[in-house]
Amino acid sequence: MKDAIREAIKELILPEFGSLREEVRELRGQQREFSQRLSDVNQLLIDLNRRIDETNKRIDETNARIDNVREELTARIDATNKRIDATNKRIDSVREELTARIDALSARVDGLNLRVDSLTQEVAKLREDFAEFKGREKIIADVLKRVERLEGKVFAEG
Repeated sequence: MKDAIREAIKELILPEFGSLREEVRELRGQQREFSQRLSDVNQLLIDLNRRIDETNKRIDETNARIDNVREELTARIDATNKRIDATNKRIDSVREELTARIDALSARVDGLNLRVDSLTQEVAKLREDFAEFKGREKIIADVLKRVERLEGKVFAEG
């Protein structure tokens, strides 16, 4: 009976063991392929990490250059702003000086205009007086001629 059971188990289980062994061999082959693929992927990841690190290093270097340029430009802008402020102060100073000079010149021109107006009035008065004098001169000349004629008549009669 033991032998019969043994024989029955051998007939049922041994063929299964053979197919299991074949499947285990196939699985081991697939496992080797999978391990190789994982190794390749790991190698790619290592390479990608190295390239990312290199890129990050280049980005850090670029950022440092950008920071340096920003600092340099900020310094130059600040210097330019200071020069602009100084120029604006000089412009304001010159404007104030010119405004004062223009005001002084305007006052002088106003004074000169008043003098010219006064002189114009005096010239006009002198013209009037001169015209009146000319008119009187003719009268005086006429009177003198008459006096001379009268003298001539008076001295001629006498």
